[in-house]
Amino acid sequence: MSELALVPIVFITSCLTAVIGMGGGVLLLMLMPGLVPTAAILPVHALTQLASNLSRAAFGWRAVDLAIVPAFTLGALAGGWLGAQIYQSLDMRWLPAFIGGFILVFTWLPLPVVRGGGQLALALLGFCQTGLGMLAGATGPLGAAVLLRRNSERDWLVVNTAVYMTLNHLLRVCAFFAIGFSFAPWWPLVTGMVVAGIAGSWVGTRLRRWVPQRDFHKWFRLLVSVLALRMIALALW
Repeated sequence: MSELALVPIVFITSCLTAVIGMGGGVLLLMLMPGLVPTAAILPVHALTQLASNLSRAAFGWRAVDLAIVPAFTLGALAGGWLGAQIYQSLDMRWLPAFIGGFILVFTWLPLPVVRGGGQLALALLGFCQTGLGMLAGATGPLGAAVLLRRNSERDWLVVNTAVYMTLNHLLRVCAFFAIGFSFAPWWPLVTGMVVAGIAGSWVGTRLRRWVPQRDFHKWFRLLVSVLALRMIALALW
């Protein structure tokens, strides 16, 4: 029954992402250990985030830029294949610690700079985003620098981040299915999480214009760090 706690958590994190463009998927991922078995964390997270991002893109469809899709998809296909091969060799016991450590690195260390905002940069983003996503689940901040070089308008960034993350999670769900993960036992929980994610996207889209971002990133980084340390502690003890 503890799994049901994920339904309101998904609503809150989806709403958060719809307001600021990223962050909700990271928070959800870090709250999942202890509520679902380790082997189900990344596949269930990917399926839930697929629905959340797709709904966010649909609610802001006027800002969708389809020009980012082809190159990103090509890179993501290659990254998803490579990530799936590595994922199958991981020891599930240490997966939460790996994810927690990975998130701490991405939270506090400078991200690698992908030069430009053209098609090559998008293909590299797709490769890294999806490949690393197979291993760490939430890699949304990777794309911020690339998209900012194309357009810095807030609605465009939020909506098109949702577009490429929809593609990311769709390919990851397909990869998990291809390597043998069964989603069937998880459909009742995932259905509740998907509904909550869509509702959160709807609410967050309407709140976006009213919510200031001042000091958000400082507090968000602190919260993420605490939750990442919790993931590492769960694996160690």
